[in-house]
Amino acid sequence: MTKLVILDFWAEWCGPCKQLTPVLEKVAADYADRGVVLAKIDVDANRFIAAQFQVQSIPTVYAIFQGQPVANLTNARTEGQLKAMLDQLLAQLPVESAAGDLAAQIAPLIDMGEAVLAEGDGPRAANIFAQIIEMAPDHAAAHAGLVRALVAAGDVAGAEAALAAVPEAIAADPALAQARSALALAADAPDAGERAALEAAVAADPADHQARFDLAAAQIAAGERDAGADHLLHIIAAERDWNEGAARTKLLALFEAVGLEDPWVAAQRRRLSLILFG
Repeated sequence: MTKLVILDFWAEWCGPCKQLTPVLEKVAADYADRGVVLAKIDVDANRFIAAQFQVQSIPTVYAIFQGQPVANLTNARTEGQLKAMLDQLLAQLPVESAAGDLAAQIAPLIDMGEAVLAEGDGPRAANIFAQIIEMAPDHAAAHAGLVRALVAAGDVAGAEAALAAVPEAIAADPALAQARSALALAADAPDAGERAALEAAVAADPADHQARFDLAAAQIAAGERDAGADHLLHIIAAERDWNEGAARTKLLALFEAVGLEDPWVAAQRRRLSLILFG
């Protein structure tokens, strides 16, 4: 595996070296999963190596990649300065990292979970995403997939618990916003008796927008997005500003829950545009 090495030339008697050491050690630890390692060379014990690198004073710090110096890090004396220089180097060099290796392993598993979820098998998809989270606890797409899979499985309480367990560091990830939307829509699910009453109300009075809206919400919560979208578009076509645009707001929430790049969403957006703009 090709690493980026921080090569620190130091000596026991060097005061500035001792001040710099904690900074180098902390940054190396923070960047370990990105393929960065720290190597320390005592110039008194390794004069030949120091001479090979033309070390004139200490501390001297180089970034080494594939055995060659790629940057002089000596002037980076603070954590922020050193990280900024490492970020630039890592963006330019093909450094292999544990994080990259893990990402490569996880990507096909995420695709598998999404494919299973698209087939409607919520419980199986939830199991796949849960296993990914065990491998990578901070993987936002895996947490989002688990929430959406539990929603698809009808386990709203489980989805709420999964969302509450998302690490704070990734809570703002866009994938989690999609999961929250899916969970919010699922919370609208009525019991079977209420749904039957809504269906009867719409059949008796097609102009009853409230009953149609509530039925659409129930259908969406049950995973029947086509039927739910049809009802919402019907309301928008009949009275687009009904209830302060509630039907359009609900439809947009459905789009976010499904995924704005999803082909189904693109098709429904075209239908909405035809209604709004002709």
